[in-house]
Amino acid sequence: MRRVRIIPVLLIKGNGLYKTIGFKKPNYIGDPINAVKIFNDKGVDEIVILDIDATIEKRGPNFVLIEDIASECFMPMAYGGGISNMDQARAVFNLGVEKVVINSAFENSAELVAQIAEEYGSQSAVVSIDYKKSLLGSASVFTVGATHKTNSNPVDYALQAVKAGAGELFITSIDKDGTRLGYDLPMLAKITTAVNVPVIACGGADGMEDFYDAITKSGVSAVAAGSMFVYKGDIDSILINYPSQEEINKLYARL
Repeated sequence: MRRVRIIPVLLIKGNGLYKTIGFKKPNYIGDPINAVKIFNDKGVDEIVILDIDATIEKRGPNFVLIEDIASECFMPMAYGGGISNMDQARAVFNLGVEKVVINSAFENSAELVAQIAEEYGSQSAVVSIDYKKSLLGSASVFTVGATHKTNSNPVDYALQAVKAGAGELFITSIDKDGTRLGYDLPMLAKITTAVNVPVIACGGADGMEDFYDAITKSGVSAVAAGSMFVYKGDIDSILINYPSQEEINKLYARL
């Protein structure tokens, strides 16, 4: 029975927990620390915390909030948002975070990823790749909270990240974010075929079947989601939730 990580992604804006659609329309969900406590009780594999305002506001990480969250987090935690130099990365690690997620800074300094990998191991250096497709279907990587379009496509960018020392890639379709319409399976398959490190799929998941498709049809090593873990029901009532162990075991049994 194959085991695959199922990862909630929590978006931080200020001191609150939010959820977006297409990286826009942030909807307030509640207190991130309360959400982490609930995920602790549910036996979550690991969690990703992303500050969606840090880079846009041209500031570093909110270390006080990260420390508060990490002190209540009893599962492996990755943090991303505003990390642009090694001192900031070290400070985040020193707060008890296992992995740092680098997004916008990678475009300007691949060396940062190399330094993190050298000092903490490649498994601790995660490069986040956000991309959007044009009307004609070509995909481009975006940074700075999807406000800056780069000249790179996701596959080439992924190869560059691995070359720099990234031990894991966090791939998000901006078009799919918050839609709950399923992952972009073709793009995920292209990336997993091109690289030799674990790939985390994000953007569009609505249930266990989407997880199954991403794992079996795209070859990802882990599946992540935001909306399906903070909303419940047809009217998207706010409810922090996670699949039961029975549901997870059924998924594993099919792999």
